[in-house]
Amino acid sequence: MSHPKPPVPAKLIIGMITRDKELALPVADRLADAFGDIDMISPWFAFDDTNYYEPEMGTGLSRRMLAFKHLVDQDGLGGIKINTNAIENEFLNADKRRVNIDPGLLTHERFVLATGKNFTHRIYIGSHVYADLTLIYQQGRFQPLPWTYPDYRRENMQDYLIRVRRKYSTDLKTAKA
Repeated sequence: MSHPKPPVPAKLIIGMITRDKELALPVADRLADAFGDIDMISPWFAFDDTNYYEPEMGTGLSRRMLAFKHLVDQDGLGGIKINTNAIENEFLNADKRRVNIDPGLLTHERFVLATGKNFTHRIYIGSHVYADLTLIYQQGRFQPLPWTYPDYRRENMQDYLIRVRRKYSTDLKTAKA
């Protein structure tokens, strides 16, 4: 029989997709207001594996990832997604998004994104939000799954997430001390 116990806290990572890189600073400021200090920022990654967002946001999209200093409870992912959706809405232009904000939680074992869209591999976590198991950590690296978005499969994204995972390990040790 298993005995439920609280999970370890997770590292909050938020990705933003935009064509207007000048939005990065005000969006990051709003995210920091909501979730605390940012401690790791990725370089800009090309977001060109899909044209899903182009009708709303245009072409020439890029993604930047932000990792947050303070660890969060894993059961807070749904509320975080609701909050990031509200921040997206603060930057609308003519009822169209100028930035897409995707929150996720990184632990030693996995990286999970929050989404409002249901699909076969997504688990409903409340507040109209689903958890998408995006990557699993095995054999010294994050492994993609059949449904993992193409940009999360790329080596540059993987390198960033490995650096965040190392920082997360340090953060956990500091939190326990």
